Amino acid sequence: MAARNLFNPITIFVVIAVAAAAYFFGFADPNAGKEERPQNAVPVRVQAAQISEFRDVIEALGTAQANESIVVTAQAQDIVMAVHFDDGDVVEAGDLLIELDSREEKARVQELKFRLAEANRQYQRLVDLRRQNAASQQQLETQDVQVKEIIAALEVAETQLAQKRIIAPFDGRLGIRHVSVGSLVSPGEQITTLDDVTPIKLDFNVPELFFASLRTGQSVAARSGAYPGEEFRGEILSIDSRVDPLTRSILVRATIPNDDNKLRPGMLLRVNLLRSVDETMILPEKAIVPINDRTYVYIIDAENIARQVPVTIGRRKPGIVEVLEGIEPGDKVVTEGMVRLRDGVAVTVREG
Repeated sequence: MAARNLFNPITIFVVIAVAAAAYFFGFADPNAGKEERPQNAVPVRVQAAQISEFRDVIEALGTAQANESIVVTAQAQDIVMAVHFDDGDVVEAGDLLIELDSREEKARVQELKFRLAEANRQYQRLVDLRRQNAASQQQLETQDVQVKEIIAALEVAETQLAQKRIIAPFDGRLGIRHVSVGSLVSPGEQITTLDDVTPIKLDFNVPELFFASLRTGQSVAARSGAYPGEEFRGEILSIDSRVDPLTRSILVRATIPNDDNKLRPGMLLRVNLLRSVDETMILPEKAIVPINDRTYVYIIDAENIARQVPVTIGRRKPGIVEVLEGIEPGDKVVTEGMVRLRDGVAVTVREG
């Protein structure tokens, strides 16, 4: 009777329900007795931390300027009688460029020279007469004043005549000619340009943050899009006396040798100004892991286990960063494969 009650349908149902509950709620482990499968090692690429040269460079954009530059113009309105240059000519100081119609001025100068010669002759005659008491002192002084007046008028006439001849004030290269023989030119009208480009001046602005790093004679390197891969080296010539209150930058002028005339006024140049060269710890920027307001790197120990280490970083350049503290030279720092990386995870190391 007791055996029949033990295996009745109600009892069997209760036993099955308890077993199912144990299975689903952890009272029974279906994997009990099986060995836990180990986690796969994370493949990473590492780089040994080392002390390297960190070149702190200030970058800026600059504009090339001529060493000396003018717009050649006329001082008087007149007709162009002769042109003594072609486009792009190289000239020396004193070379004649343009002659304007100067017939009237030449005649005036010649007239005054004749008058001066006659006035001097009369003055000398009065001097001789005065020695013989045949002429008064007042006559002599009056003639002397007349001579001086003619000399002054002659100087004015010669100046006016000189304005009819336009000459080069310094050595340089001429630009495009804008006048021809027979043209009527007026004061201020552009005839051509004259530039002295040996050396070339380079003006660029530097943020006031770097003002203390600037000094005359400091080396600069410039590059132009017109000459890919070529570097033009020079030095700082002068530093402006004021900081621009709008841009908070200061104007710096450098000078660059330009004997081959590759650089022309107005060209845009990318400027690199070497601020300092330091020996410091440098890592690739991709090795830095920012978390909240702190920065970390992963280093690999002797057992190939990743360890998350806080670091203090300093200056940055494209692709690299200075590490001030947190790691030592020789530490293996993870540079690739950090997506799956966590503190304490085993790794497979690939050097590089």
